[in-house]
Amino acid sequence: MSIRFDNQVAIVTGAGGGIGKQHALELARKGAKVVVNDLGGSVDGSGTSDAAEAVVAQIKSEGGEAMANGASVTDLPAIQNMVKEVMDKWGRIDILVNNAGILRDKSFHNVTLEDFNLVMDVHFQGTLNCTHTIYPIMREQGYGRIVFTSSSSGVFGNFGQSNYGAAKMAMVGLMNTLKIEGQKYNVFSNSITPVAYTRMTEGLIPEDFGKNMQPEYVTPAVIYLSSDQAPNGAIISAGAGVFSRIFIHETMGVSLGTGEDMTAENIAANWDGISDMTDARALQNGGEQTLKIFELINKE
Repeated sequence: MSIRFDNQVAIVTGAGGGIGKQHALELARKGAKVVVNDLGGSVDGSGTSDAAEAVVAQIKSEGGEAMANGASVTDLPAIQNMVKEVMDKWGRIDILVNNAGILRDKSFHNVTLEDFNLVMDVHFQGTLNCTHTIYPIMREQGYGRIVFTSSSSGVFGNFGQSNYGAAKMAMVGLMNTLKIEGQKYNVFSNSITPVAYTRMTEGLIPEDFGKNMQPEYVTPAVIYLSSDQAPNGAIISAGAGVFSRIFIHETMGVSLGTGEDMTAENIAANWDGISDMTDARALQNGGEQTLKIFELINKE
């Protein structure tokens, strides 16, 4: 069944170039009215540009409908004004793709708190500003799809990206709660961990390899997560036409009891058993962890 977004409205942040641009173009090609949000500027967040207007012009040249917005995702009043303009013009918001981001890469002992906080502000606080403003609209209308742009740097770690990784993993934490709170209102939240050759990954990915990792090769995952066929609470890795799912698991563990055997030394002695993934579970909420503990205790 073909995925279409006719009569739906999508907001894509950081859509003036790279991956975000491809998301915006494809959403429009599939019928969505698209808000192309982009402050513009360089990878480190400095400067401005008219990138959003250029993407809107391309969408319109292809017969689509779009509007540009230059608000910084870190500016909550500006984001609120953007959402008001969208609602005044189109009356609904069905899709939010949180994509805006910057880089200030340095090893943790060299990074300044200013650069750490700036990356957190754009990636996480910016994502929070957009999501918190738009979520009530989706909840009220009984439909919405929220896509968080996380990263392997957050889920798995990456040298020199403590700020970026922290922000990206924070998005997963937000998603994990929104998937629960939004489900009965048909508001689904998911994440992608994209791998693509863009301005932000120049120097991280060799150019000859990067030709196989174009931004548009990530977009099908976002289209799927933006649709009425989307799962809820999934993390999808996407790059070079390869799509996979990331799960966070917890091992069944080992019960040491609450008596004299409950020691650090016995944790060390039982580390292999504690780490055994044989019957590990992908828990769906925090309460399931407590139930798992009681299940193990009751087996004794």
